[in-house]
Amino acid sequence: MNTFSFRPALRATAKALLPLLAGVGVAGGAWAQTWSYKEAAKPYAGTTIRVLDEITPLQETLKTLVPQFTAETGIKVEYELLNHFEVINKGQADMLSRRGYYDGVMLHGVQMGQMLAANVVEPIDGYMKDKALFNPALDLKDMIEPAFDSLSKFKGQTYSFLNWNYNFIYWTRADLMADAGEKAAFKAKYGYELAPAKTFKEFLDIGEFFTRKAGQTLAGQPLKTDFYGILHEGITGGATLVSVWDNLMKNYGADLFDASGAPAFNSPQTVQALTVWARMWKYAPPGQAEYSLVDVPTVMGNGIAAQTIAFSDFVLGVDRPGASALAGKFTYAPIPSNPEMKGRQSAGGEPSAIVINKASKNKQATYLFMQWLVEKETQKKLIEAGKGGVPIRTSSFALPQLGNSAFYSAMKANLEVVQAKPKAPKIFEIYDALGPIVQQVGQGKLTPEQGAKLGQEKMLAICKKCVL
Repeated sequence: MNTFSFRPALRATAKALLPLLAGVGVAGGAWAQTWSYKEAAKPYAGTTIRVLDEITPLQETLKTLVPQFTAETGIKVEYELLNHFEVINKGQADMLSRRGYYDGVMLHGVQMGQMLAANVVEPIDGYMKDKALFNPALDLKDMIEPAFDSLSKFKGQTYSFLNWNYNFIYWTRADLMADAGEKAAFKAKYGYELAPAKTFKEFLDIGEFFTRKAGQTLAGQPLKTDFYGILHEGITGGATLVSVWDNLMKNYGADLFDASGAPAFNSPQTVQALTVWARMWKYAPPGQAEYSLVDVPTVMGNGIAAQTIAFSDFVLGVDRPGASALAGKFTYAPIPSNPEMKGRQSAGGEPSAIVINKASKNKQATYLFMQWLVEKETQKKLIEAGKGGVPIRTSSFALPQLGNSAFYSAMKANLEVVQAKPKAPKIFEIYDALGPIVQQVGQGKLTPEQGAKLGQEKMLAICKKCVL
């Protein structure tokens, strides 16, 4: 073809297409500008939906905002909050029974495997493709990754948004880290500057250094009671195993499952991680085996420990004026690393979501509420009302309430690697089997080698291939 004759023809075709392309743009723009929850909710105004969620400072703050959704949409929301164990038991029971009492149920990431295997979670892709329901300004690319995708998506379908981005954080006493006498003594003993631990070696050094008996001095003052260098959740239930798995094992190259989803607890890397875990207990309070994720912040607030790894949302309830005598005297950092491990570091967390119960009779109304919860504006209001929070959106870190602080800098770094748990239907059976083993390794009742061997045997008795 003669290129000189082709180019004018091409320009003419492009010119003819411009009005059509402009029309598409205008239509898309019009949709974005005219869409509103009020209009989307008109067919469902007057509907009542029941939503079950977990009670933490985050949800208690959100509860004060829920009436705004009702005012805007006319959809009434019975927003019920229960504790960690009750929300799991009651929510799962309702979904598995297919009774459909709850329209929306909060699921921790660890629950998704069992609920997906039972086919009781409603996919939301169809609602997201419905222009009457989907808010074109939702901006899902702003959701924090890898938490969002690893939690919400499975085998090509989307089952939720990211609602609660629970994550662990390293938490220590800033006043002790800055004390001139302690700094000099630490450097004399270990040969480097005292500062929040960047590695697990430093974590153990700090733990050893600050473990002291009543009568000894701490920051120049005599101790009335024993003081401990390390604090950790230690109960056989709860999140003890979760923390050991995500914060410790993965940073030593170990995992509960191999690439095929089979048990992998008896690896040399697991033994190495459990060896570090056992050493941590040497510098911990004697009652640590009874401590839950709720007790850890309380003990830190009481001032008998130097450092811990804890869920960040519980920290928010302690490090604020009036909540603890030590409020303002703490500092934070990312989860310590293991420099010897090549590859991506890990930080523990439990990305969680509100899902639509497949037995719900109010799915569209529930979807609108789910969508409203994760809106940028709702998230902004939530963080403002709580004077902080745990972001689910990258853009939230720019809000003034999350400004330039060690707490949010550490959280942001951790959230860059936090992932939801693998979709393992029998994960709670595995937790029940491994929890006592991990505790006994910490207490010195089992060696790390014995714990790894016994744990593998227990896992194999539960499932040969554990992950969907």
